[in-house]
Amino acid sequence: MPDIAHMIVSALGDLGVRQVWGVVGDALNPITDAIRDDDRLEWIGVRHEEAAAFAAGAQAQISGTLGVCMGTVGPGSLHLINGMYDAKKSHAPMLAICGQVPSENMGTDFFQEVDNDAVFADVAVYRATVSSPAQMPYLLEQAVNSALALSGVAILTIPGDIGAMDAPEGTPRFAPRHAGSIADADDIADAVKILDEASSVAMLVGHGARNARADVLRLADRLAAPMVLTLKAKDGFEGDNPFQIGQSGLIGNPAAHLALHQADALLLVGTDFPYRDWLPHDKLVVQIDTRAEHIGRRVSVSVGVVGDAGDAVARLVERVAPKTSRSFLDHHRTEFELWHAAQQRLADPAHDSTLVGRVRKHLDNPDELIRPEVVAAAVDETAADDAVFTSDTGMSTVWLSRFVTIRDRRRLVGSFNLGSMANAMPQALGIQALDRNRQVIAFCGDGGLMMLLGDLRTAVTYSLPVTFVVFDNQRLGMVKLEQEQTGMAEFGTELDNPDIAAVAQAMGLYAQRVTRPGDVAEAVRTALAHPGPALLDMMTNPDEVSVPARPTAGQAWGFAIAKLTETLSSRT
Repeated sequence: MPDIAHMIVSALGDLGVRQVWGVVGDALNPITDAIRDDDRLEWIGVRHEEAAAFAAGAQAQISGTLGVCMGTVGPGSLHLINGMYDAKKSHAPMLAICGQVPSENMGTDFFQEVDNDAVFADVAVYRATVSSPAQMPYLLEQAVNSALALSGVAILTIPGDIGAMDAPEGTPRFAPRHAGSIADADDIADAVKILDEASSVAMLVGHGARNARADVLRLADRLAAPMVLTLKAKDGFEGDNPFQIGQSGLIGNPAAHLALHQADALLLVGTDFPYRDWLPHDKLVVQIDTRAEHIGRRVSVSVGVVGDAGDAVARLVERVAPKTSRSFLDHHRTEFELWHAAQQRLADPAHDSTLVGRVRKHLDNPDELIRPEVVAAAVDETAADDAVFTSDTGMSTVWLSRFVTIRDRRRLVGSFNLGSMANAMPQALGIQALDRNRQVIAFCGDGGLMMLLGDLRTAVTYSLPVTFVVFDNQRLGMVKLEQEQTGMAEFGTELDNPDIAAVAQAMGLYAQRVTRPGDVAEAVRTALAHPGPALLDMMTNPDEVSVPARPTAGQAWGFAIAKLTETLSSRT
């Protein structure tokens, strides 16, 4: 008769789980021993449990199936929480198996004892502590079913002594994934009326519409609607899309911002875009989302359509009247292409040698460091058509959003809802473990990478050939930008980094420190061609400013005051 630990591991193997991420520890010993006995599962021991949770969450996002991580008693499980929150806000199904003190010591404030059910109350869609073998496999079934059905984090806490006890008879049976809901016919009719009566329509499309790409493009064609993409919707909608005009928000562009504000009506599809200040609040709005709680929580809507995006959009395509004029679409596409062309000039390694470049570099790049645009564009040019990208929160994401096209079969994962630091590297590890032959590229900020630096070694230990591209500007770049746009002088953002390439080499990676723009392209080609894990330490310009899509007068004044203050401070 198998014990509880073997029952759990066997059931996860039957479900199709391929890796379990974590750090070994006493309460988990029965479970890790069961993983050792099951050839279907690979144990990946990380150096920090936060990396385990990020990796498992990334696997869930890229595959749509369950990601699994583990943390042992007390601190081991607490270290998981940041990656758990990222999975929660990304709607990624995750099972976290957490250790607990022996059951006889529970409730006695025993060494390392933590009340996991209380600690994880906010992050979990399901949580339970196994106190008797008789509760299994039912608690496991509920945990997995909840994670998959609700696209969230389920936490199963198992005391060390329980894991080694005999399991009761019975095989875990997991519920099938539910089909998407069908939108109400009257709501579809009301949406058609608004869209037909509007002289111009702009679309804001999110990742929730990814599986309905063909119908979303057909609808944009009938409405002659420019399509603003959320950052997550680059994955699925950016490549070969004659309607898309990039992103809005702080990382966006003027064409996207103006399209949303100049249209008569807005159509939001599969998005919970959180930045209310970047949305107009005086428009007729139709919102389609499978989650009723998302309807109207960012902007007031005229019609809310609750249901599967694919079904709803397909029905709209059949019913909306085609717009006779395409001038609104053509105007904003032209504006986007002009902006994009101007951005691409910054990506030329020889930019600072041009007349305009020589003037500009004296103002913002006197040390002639690499412009980050050059790095991102070089990676985009060289990366495979099925590459998977991850990106740290902050300026790394800005450069990826503007210079990397998620075309063909490329994919993109990041901490785009939680906005955590240090996510890109462990997420890349998780994705690479699913397919060691697929190209995985992590855009890492120097601050983020240093936060979980130890897990660079995990790439070597488990032969995960990720390419880590480090934007080494010796700064917490986004914080610097936030300070300066409000008129504050930069403070507390400078990073005293080591030679990150040398550190990576000591850890066993191929690594190169790149200091000249002209060397970037060849360095990228060499790193991507390397058969094992590789790191590029790109010494980039810390003063490269990402101008918001529609900067306010206050932001412009803030930058001016901040730069004046910083200049005066540097001279004292």
